[in-house]
Amino acid sequence: MLNPQLNKNGELQHLLTIEGLPKSIVNHILDTASSFVSISDREVKKVPLMRGKSVFNLFFENSTRTRTTFEIASKRLSADVINLNIQASSASKGESLLDTIDNLAAMSADMFVVRHAQSGAPYLIAKHLNDTKQGHCHVVNAGDGRHAHPTQGLLDMYTIRHYKKDFTNLRVAIVGDILHSRVARSDIHALTTLGVPEVRAIGPHTLLPGGLEQMGVRVFTSMEAGLKDVDVIIMLRLQNERMTGALLPSAQEYFKSYGLTPERLALAKPDAIVMHPGPMNRGVEIDSAVADGAQAVILPQVTFGIAVRMAVMSILAGTHG
Repeated sequence: MLNPQLNKNGELQHLLTIEGLPKSIVNHILDTASSFVSISDREVKKVPLMRGKSVFNLFFENSTRTRTTFEIASKRLSADVINLNIQASSASKGESLLDTIDNLAAMSADMFVVRHAQSGAPYLIAKHLNDTKQGHCHVVNAGDGRHAHPTQGLLDMYTIRHYKKDFTNLRVAIVGDILHSRVARSDIHALTTLGVPEVRAIGPHTLLPGGLEQMGVRVFTSMEAGLKDVDVIIMLRLQNERMTGALLPSAQEYFKSYGLTPERLALAKPDAIVMHPGPMNRGVEIDSAVADGAQAVILPQVTFGIAVRMAVMSILAGTHG
């Protein structure tokens, strides 16, 4: 089956997931992102690559941080940005998702940035645009259900590459609520695609999904064992809003077993970096001393995120299927 993200020439047409993306395309996105970051001051440059193009931010689920970085990225590319609060508009009038898309496409939209609580919604939109011969419209998945968050996965890879230079000799640990995390899934696919030899998942049994071993991941339920000699630690927040039932005793108990403290960080390599997709729950999954410490690269991740989202959108805008 053809990858729905690629056009017939094998170029990126939509960004829906990192799973199945060729390594060459992942590297092309990371290389393009680095051209937008001015190394001296880690500022992101403004360029006219999408002047005259319209980017519609369709957020069916709240996310101030992701929406803001997509908006900044679009403006740095000189695109016109339209933010739609879907909960307040068409969805409440009973209009279907695809009707909404058709109406917006008729307003000469060039790109849809879609965040949706249902896994697969961005695929549905991309397939509809392809089926209705609206190939000039591109879809970027800004997070769908528990499934994928590809731009977060890519900005995490950019951050790792920036600090570690090479993927082929790293041990990377992803820690916490992996069960509910679309970021974890995207990171795992990206890390394995880029040739990281050892990816670890650390968390309580109740927050570890089945099938991790089949994805090439080593599973640990002990922080002490899992963090030993790792180069990169990716902390995940507890997604209380997606949890049903008592998966955890309490935030304090969780921190006692799985919080990243300076003592636990000391088990990793001395030059290990600490990452977090945000927003952080200080004192739940991460100690403030670590979050604000010398090994944390959480704020640079945000800067790099703008450059990576610019890279994705500019590559898509230049793709004609």
